[in-house]
Amino acid sequence: MHLRMSLFSRSLVPMSPRHALLFCLLLAAFELLTYVASDVVMPAMLHVVRDLDAPSSHVPLALNAYLLGGVAFQWLIGPLSDRYGRRPLLLIGAAGFAAACLLAPWINDIHLFQGLRFVQGIGLGFVVVVSYPLLQESFPETDALRLMAILANIALLSPLLGPLLGGLLLDVMSWRALFVCVGALAILTWLGLWRFAPETIGVPRTEGGQLAPAPLHLASILGSYGELLRNGKFMQGSMALGLISIPLFSWIGLSPLLLMRNLGLDATSYGLWQLPIFGGLIAGNLALNYAAGRFDLPSLIRLALLPIVGGLLLMAAGTLASGRLMALIPGMVVYAFGMGIGNASLYRLTLFASANGKGTVAAMLGMISIAIIGLGSASLAALGAGASLATFACAASIPVGVALWPLWRLLKQETVAA
Repeated sequence: MHLRMSLFSRSLVPMSPRHALLFCLLLAAFELLTYVASDVVMPAMLHVVRDLDAPSSHVPLALNAYLLGGVAFQWLIGPLSDRYGRRPLLLIGAAGFAAACLLAPWINDIHLFQGLRFVQGIGLGFVVVVSYPLLQESFPETDALRLMAILANIALLSPLLGPLLGGLLLDVMSWRALFVCVGALAILTWLGLWRFAPETIGVPRTEGGQLAPAPLHLASILGSYGELLRNGKFMQGSMALGLISIPLFSWIGLSPLLLMRNLGLDATSYGLWQLPIFGGLIAGNLALNYAAGRFDLPSLIRLALLPIVGGLLLMAAGTLASGRLMALIPGMVVYAFGMGIGNASLYRLTLFASANGKGTVAAMLGMISIAIIGLGSASLAALGAGASLATFACAASIPVGVALWPLWRLLKQETVAA
């Protein structure tokens, strides 16, 4: 307990340990809700398409629309937060997300529903571009990495329990009521962030100095983005982060079809099969919390690649041999464990690959990685990855294989620099 509280006593902006703790919990709550809007809703998508008289092809599209919404305005959110501060942009994002969720019960057309999913996904963009840099700028590197791992475990309650909870809630309420609940919780989170979220731009820092607001000019914004596109380390990290995440997000989008439609599982059984996978992700984050002070970032990424690649190979081999769900799950668990170690490590390494304002860097990082995740997941779905477990297992391994090249280039540069 003393170790955990000590993390909050070393903040780089003036706030008490209690204030820092509540801020981190509320930040995790906002991130959790943006995941809940996906994970709790996905089991309900078969109800949504039936209620709105739409084809089942709209089931994975709901996730893709959400992800694309997350990437659409990051190019603007990042520079705005560099200029006007993280706090006001964070509050705007949380308020907009709450409003979009509360509008969902009034929708009666599938295309309007998908459009609203896009709007809800914009809230995810604020998490990536504002919340993450705010946390990274508020604490020293090792503490920030550990806090990212701890808060990720809180946020992972959504993919861990969301599908099961969504299946259980659908027995007592409609999908429309689910959105009302998420919207109400988002309003409560907004109130907490309004009270406890600090500012890191233009305020004195405990180690001296301050992060100056960046000028907001179109030419400077385009220049910063152009510089990032020419930054080899940044681009390699951004592309790799998106590519290694595709199997997990494809599973979230396609598992309702694979498990409920193809295998005939009910919503509760569907949720139970998600538990070991996202439990593996949580275990990986706990391992990262232990290893953060013992290994540098490149070593953590190399360590993570072993279970990421090994898990996908195990999944593909087992599923091709038997075609059974029990052959797929162990490989996904091992892969998820590796993602728990590698995701935050690769994000931190990529975020600080450039000296530009972290809002702008996080925006470009989010745009590239989420666009790759969304387009990659949509491509796997279009190629028939939802047709069978074996097809999914083989298709999901391809993007990670592609990611090995930019990762090798990135880690080679880090080795030379060291």
